[in-house]
Amino acid sequence: MDALRPFEHSLGLAAALFFTYFILLQIRERMIWSLRTRGRPLPPGPRPLPIIGNLLDMPSLRQWLGFRDLCSKHGEIVYLDILGKPVLIVGSVRAATEILEKRSANTSDRTPSHLLPLIGNDIAFSVMRYGQWWRDHRRAFWQVFHPGQLSRYHDVERGLAHELLARLLESPQDSKQHLRFILSAISMKVLYGLDANRAENGELIGMAQEALRCTTDLATRTHPVDVVPFIRHFPGWVPGAGFQYALAKCKAAVIHLKEVPFAKVKAAYDKGQYQHCAIAALLSRMQALGGQDNVGDTYQEDVIKNAGLAAFEGADTTFYSLLGLFLAVSQFPEAQAKAHAELDRVVGPDRLPDFGDSKELVYINALIKEALRWHVVLPLALPHRTVEDDVYDGYFIPAGTMILPNTWAMLHDPEVYDSPDEFRPERFIRNGRLHTTARDGSAFSFGYGRRVCPGRYYADDLLYITVASALHVFRFEPPLDERGQPVKIELRQSHGLVSYPEDYRCTIKPRSAEAAKLVLNAQVASEDR
Repeated sequence: MDALRPFEHSLGLAAALFFTYFILLQIRERMIWSLRTRGRPLPPGPRPLPIIGNLLDMPSLRQWLGFRDLCSKHGEIVYLDILGKPVLIVGSVRAATEILEKRSANTSDRTPSHLLPLIGNDIAFSVMRYGQWWRDHRRAFWQVFHPGQLSRYHDVERGLAHELLARLLESPQDSKQHLRFILSAISMKVLYGLDANRAENGELIGMAQEALRCTTDLATRTHPVDVVPFIRHFPGWVPGAGFQYALAKCKAAVIHLKEVPFAKVKAAYDKGQYQHCAIAALLSRMQALGGQDNVGDTYQEDVIKNAGLAAFEGADTTFYSLLGLFLAVSQFPEAQAKAHAELDRVVGPDRLPDFGDSKELVYINALIKEALRWHVVLPLALPHRTVEDDVYDGYFIPAGTMILPNTWAMLHDPEVYDSPDEFRPERFIRNGRLHTTARDGSAFSFGYGRRVCPGRYYADDLLYITVASALHVFRFEPPLDERGQPVKIELRQSHGLVSYPEDYRCTIKPRSAEAAKLVLNAQVASEDR
């Protein structure tokens, strides 16, 4: 027993030293934290548990609803600790304006994704980290989609909007497929000068729609890689890792969409046989600079390819916005009747709406703004991330904090919008003119600060010509039940980063025989051009 005493003494001493070291380490960490925060508290939020933090406080479905409730309880900003990672929920227009708009130099970063590289979509500049690589992409995109450039695309948008009307007239039951095809066709023509109806482009438009389908499918649910990142390294044959095959197929479609249409434009451009399009304009600019920007052609071509991919994928949010809008006008006939009356007064029965009518079609533009508010395609926007420590209203926000702006809650705030679940375009009209205020937050439909969507004006044009044209000639009505009675459909948004109406059924009919004839005549005129 005496022989064991030195060992016991050494073990006790080691334990004491370890305990002392642990205490000193904790004191050191607290001192560093105190100096870093200068005594400021973290934003309010539910009390975290050891190790997992607030993981159990995270809503599992339709997170914007759960986050709204957390903000109602704790305040306009809520801090969560998710497995040691800081997350800030922003639940008011005031906080979003201050944190994401006025401080955008510090809050414009993105959180790295484990999933996107597996599908080739980390090249989309909407999810790129904040820095020069992102700035070069945004600059290229803005050069071809700023307001001064948009009239160049009006003929394409108008012509294909008329084709949509003809397709809806022929087979209204396939409205979703028609809408997705036409929006893809507009993107293909505007970006690459390629006609989606030509046989040689059939495979390309099919691959493009496959890329949009699979990336949107991933964005509307939580993927295992997001939950357990290390499984991204497992080969597909490992049990439970079969998702790798689906991701590989998706990546092939995304890369195809990035490379193939660009190669067609580049080959035509080099021969001087290209049509005017956004990608050709960027190639022309690259050639004019001739290395003055101190980067090589390979770098610039990669930027142009990625900008084209981002623009194509951005059209998918327009698709879901239109699904929500058509559902809204079918369920709120008073709004549709007012839209019809305005179109009849401004445009008349002998032609279809054009871009020149926009200023007089105040109700139509208000209806579009209300649709973006009523059905929010990106309820939590795209997550932002702080670059450095920050302070808001006396609360300390650490560097590396993921920021989730609850756009849905801001656009459904009953203190700003009376009866927010009702569809009322009149909210955005004052004294006969389109009216918005900084307090209503309607601009947040397109993002925040330096990460606001640079294609928002192009999207506005696309929404306008599609909605005005469709409402001028069609009536959208609720579907009928087995007794022939209209079905009341409540807006129920799908779960996920990108959200769409889970039930968007409606019946589409021409307003009159004259309206149907107007559609057919417009289609004939378009084919003759």
